[in-house]
Amino acid sequence: MKILIIGGTKFLGRHLVEAALARNHELSLFNRGTSSTHPAVESIHGDRRFDLARLEGRRWDAVIDTCGYLPDVVRESAEVLAGSVDRYVFISSQSAYADVSKRGVTESEPLATLTGEQLEEAQRIEPYGENYGKLYGGLKATCEQSVTDVMQKRTIIVRPGLIVGPDDPTDRFTYWVVRVAQGGEVLAPANPAKKIQFIDVRDLAEWVVQIIEEKESGTYNATGQPNTISMEDLLTECKKVSDSNAWFTWASEEFLLQKPVMAWSEMPLWLPEDAAPHLDGFMFINIDRALQTGLTFRSLNETVSDTLNWYRANRTGSEMKAGIDPVREKTLLREWIEMSDML
Repeated sequence: MKILIIGGTKFLGRHLVEAALARNHELSLFNRGTSSTHPAVESIHGDRRFDLARLEGRRWDAVIDTCGYLPDVVRESAEVLAGSVDRYVFISSQSAYADVSKRGVTESEPLATLTGEQLEEAQRIEPYGENYGKLYGGLKATCEQSVTDVMQKRTIIVRPGLIVGPDDPTDRFTYWVVRVAQGGEVLAPANPAKKIQFIDVRDLAEWVVQIIEEKESGTYNATGQPNTISMEDLLTECKKVSDSNAWFTWASEEFLLQKPVMAWSEMPLWLPEDAAPHLDGFMFINIDRALQTGLTFRSLNETVSDTLNWYRANRTGSEMKAGIDPVREKTLLREWIEMSDML
């Protein structure tokens, strides 16, 4: 098959390239050319806001849009490619849901919406800038609608949860792998048995290529199997893989919020149970539809091991983009122990 990837040079895009090449597909990448690309892949350089005309007159079996966030730009991309592709795959997010307060959210649940004023604001901000997070879910939901309006039943919408593994630029999973490997006392969020949900980027990429081959359509939640891995499972596996001497101090939610420790960023994969009931279902998303179309998962051991090896080969010594600063962690550990002794 001939596949066009919009983006394709970072994280998920990079692994989509590897997965497609492994299955002998012919690839073209359309991006600004600011990052290196695979030598066996055609690169078409351009900014999708201005240079979509460079794609006209070509033919692909499918396009995978890995980096769409502005609805008007995504709609224009779909319109330009509507006569050139059989499938338009849009990588969205489970953040597109309006409500994840209950567990087991399926693809039919209502999506987030944006006001006209918010859509105008989105045109002025940079992706991942200060206000981007507040609009992210609504932007992804509106982009989904833009694609579907144009492509109708030739659309595949993929809503991943937290994507982890080699090449992850966010460090939200990598932090734990690296921190545990460093050994010593590790500050961790209680309760240890709380289930977490994520997907290895390679599992996601391989499945996306597979459903393109099978000419699927529709919307799919794509993250890990819910109710299978706990926070303690993850940290224990990190310790096993790195053979470190780490031990874990599980500080209470009340303590972490009091300090305050920022959930998800300073304390990756932690979502407060009592303080954030509106997010109670965020790590319990229903993925039955994706499982029925062949989504499978490699072992946690493989994901942790490969992430650690990638970090050591490419990132050792670089500043982590998520997780607690080492000095602050030591302070919090001391304060938690002092408070616990007083109880």
